[in-house]
Amino acid sequence: MTRRVLIIDDDATIREITAITLTHVAGYEVSAASSGAEGVASARADVPDAILLDVMMPGLDGPSTLAQLLDDDKTRHVPVVFLTAKVQPSERARLEGLGVRGVIAKPFDAMQLVGDLNRLLAW
Repeated sequence: MTRRVLIIDDDATIREITAITLTHVAGYEVSAASSGAEGVASARADVPDAILLDVMMPGLDGPSTLAQLLDDDKTRHVPVVFLTAKVQPSERARLEGLGVRGVIAKPFDAMQLVGDLNRLLAW
């Protein structure tokens, strides 16, 4: 069974690098959204197996996007992993307290991303 991962990030380069890595290294099926609102709509339309969610985005930021995903019966069960450049211990703890599976620091090593994601999601 191919795992399906939705990447929600406003940075096109991050979306592209992440998608290439997850597709070619891990064999995942990847879709992407460039904003929180687009990501919520995409997740509701075609529920993924996991979501990689950027924390800092204009408009609907990561925590607000997560709140909408958790408030919807269709997407509530989907594991979410935050991607963020802010990895101070206090910020990481705050983010993990919002109900995500984990936090992955940006920039990330492509091979480490796959390992971290598999570990956090127990895949």
